[in-house]
Amino acid sequence: MYRYFSLLSFFLILTLHAQIDKNELSKLNVEALLVKDLTTREIIYSKEALKEVEPASLTKIMTAILAIEQGNLNRPVLITAEMIAVEPTIAGYKEGEMIILEDLVKAAMIKSDNDAAMAIAFAVGGNVHNFVEMMNLKAKKIGMRNTVFTNPCGYDIGNHHSTPKDLLKLAEYAIKNPFFNEVTRQNQHIYYGFNTNRKFIAKTHNHLLNRYEYAVGVKTGYTSKAGPCLIARAKKDGNDCLIVMLNSKANRWALAQQIFERIFVQPVNRFLESV
Repeated sequence: MYRYFSLLSFFLILTLHAQIDKNELSKLNVEALLVKDLTTREIIYSKEALKEVEPASLTKIMTAILAIEQGNLNRPVLITAEMIAVEPTIAGYKEGEMIILEDLVKAAMIKSDNDAAMAIAFAVGGNVHNFVEMMNLKAKKIGMRNTVFTNPCGYDIGNHHSTPKDLLKLAEYAIKNPFFNEVTRQNQHIYYGFNTNRKFIAKTHNHLLNRYEYAVGVKTGYTSKAGPCLIARAKKDGNDCLIVMLNSKANRWALAQQIFERIFVQPVNRFLESV
């Protein structure tokens, strides 16, 4: 009887702590939020997991992983007028310039350059239409059932949309690739035009990498419709956590760091909810 009572008390205490954590996370001023423990494979917190959202430049995770998986990253890509007819975040390539595909991937992921993402689409898919088909086919293959991509950059064009749950699937798939992980943890990448030797500097928009020592990626995003978005990953003392945050009304870097520290410092105090 004593053993049963002790066990019951433990679970009641655990539930109490879990409820406190749930309430705290629910107060965060974000439209949608998913927090997953990659070590235990548990969803720690879920808010609006199935809500249709604009993924903004989180889209570039798919763009980058398709380029990485097709291989031959050392090949130069000839920049055309179609590739550079984009805005606002750009590397500033010129028509006729040649850029190594690996550098395009890093520019798209680290600085979120749209001309780099567009150049990837043409280099890998032949044209934007074919590449978008590749994006949607890959999305279905990895279980993104409520996602439609219309462009490789993340523009709010047409029916371009996803859900937090699908974006979590995309991030989990992409981080299985070592090269992808290597790219997303970089603060900066310096590279040169293949045929011009012109210098380019891709500096990250992910300020979490500069302020939180345990952060290891993954991608930022923003459009006027999507708001500030972030998929963040951190690893500490054998713990591995992934956050998907959409349309944050508060400082997303501070919020992400606070969430990571709650998970890492108090691993027992968790709200578990299936998505």
